[in-house]
Amino acid sequence: MSHNDLLNITCASIIDARDQMTDLLKRRQPNYSLPQPLYNDPTMFRIDMEEVFQKEWLFVGMTSEIPKKGDYFTLEIGQNPVLVVRDADGAVNAFHNTCRHRGSRLCQQQRGKVANLVCPYHQWTYDLKGNLLFAGTNMGGDFDKSLHGLKPAHCRTGGGFIFVCIAEQPPESDFDNFLATLEEYMEPYDVENTKLAAESEMYEKANWKLVLENNRECYHCAGSHPELLNTLLEWDDTNDPRATPEFIDYYNQQAAQWDQEGIPHLHRSFGQRNRIVRMPLKPGASVMTIDGSEGCTKLLGRIKNHQLGSMRILHLPNSWNHMQSDHFIVFRVLPISAQESLVTTKWFVHKDAVPGVDYDPERLRQVWDATNDQDRILGEENQRGINSIGYQPGPYSEPYEFGVINFLEWYSDTLLKNLGGGDNSELYPVGVPDIERQYG
Repeated sequence: MSHNDLLNITCASIIDARDQMTDLLKRRQPNYSLPQPLYNDPTMFRIDMEEVFQKEWLFVGMTSEIPKKGDYFTLEIGQNPVLVVRDADGAVNAFHNTCRHRGSRLCQQQRGKVANLVCPYHQWTYDLKGNLLFAGTNMGGDFDKSLHGLKPAHCRTGGGFIFVCIAEQPPESDFDNFLATLEEYMEPYDVENTKLAAESEMYEKANWKLVLENNRECYHCAGSHPELLNTLLEWDDTNDPRATPEFIDYYNQQAAQWDQEGIPHLHRSFGQRNRIVRMPLKPGASVMTIDGSEGCTKLLGRIKNHQLGSMRILHLPNSWNHMQSDHFIVFRVLPISAQESLVTTKWFVHKDAVPGVDYDPERLRQVWDATNDQDRILGEENQRGINSIGYQPGPYSEPYEFGVINFLEWYSDTLLKNLGGGDNSELYPVGVPDIERQYG
């Protein structure tokens, strides 16, 4: 069999898989988990990467991670290395981390600082805006450097959050409105004057959708997360039908204090993909430490009130976040394979806070280190069970797992739209409240 024959078979199998995925998504039962191949099949995973992670806006990091000219960090979106760097004008730029000579990775470290971007293979050199400065003297007299700059990736910022899209054209959506609201709601924290205090990377042997599904509900919290529940109230929205009158009164008391300080807190949603909401923690808890007491002696930005609760920011497909009075925590999920994901957690504090004096990094991360590992075990066991020939999609609890239902509606609609198969809107009942049940 020739190489072309093999290529044709491969292309045909991908086309068949795309048709199969469209069929599975259109026929899937609403409010049930997904069919097995969407959780464990390598070809379906490839389509996820091509149609979601290579086409949609992804959260990648915070602007305060690269505060000065030449500061950069890198990440991998599937097989696509990406570089995010601060240029001389203070702008945040994203590029494909691939030299225009022979394709080698430019920056090989996870983070660093450079004057220019120099390929370690043949020393082609680019400035911080991606322009090719030097390609040696052996490229010939007609070589045009202006045609060989780094390939940019779309990059947007809002409220200190950095989002990247590696598609040729980013998707049309209400993303601008989300960024504007994020800018407004993050203003009190003054992200540019924060710094990275701690970071963890966790490889989870589970499909990326299982990682997100687990985060979108707290049905499992009581049986799995004792450290987290020291401070977290299980419901996180005043529209939650399970919310008690006592909780509503408590929220209103906290909201009155936030209003006095000019702290935004009203629930803002942008479809099922993006959401911002501020909810109080348990009475007496300031932040998500093991006992609820302060994590850092220096409050963030213009904040004066320790009792800010947690402002929770959702961005599908790959991030949830907790903003608190003295530190904040961001989470990023990147798929590795059909049954493996990378979960990165970062803790940020005031830039002038001194470790060992103003905060203890180990104490700062104690609750979420425990919670992440507990979730890893849950996700991996979930994956093992789904791999069984005995698996079939099961029903979600609408009162407790509506956030999961919303996520899978967004996932299904996004895949069908990007695959050219319409959407799933006819599958979902009209008038069902769009409530996010989750603890992240």
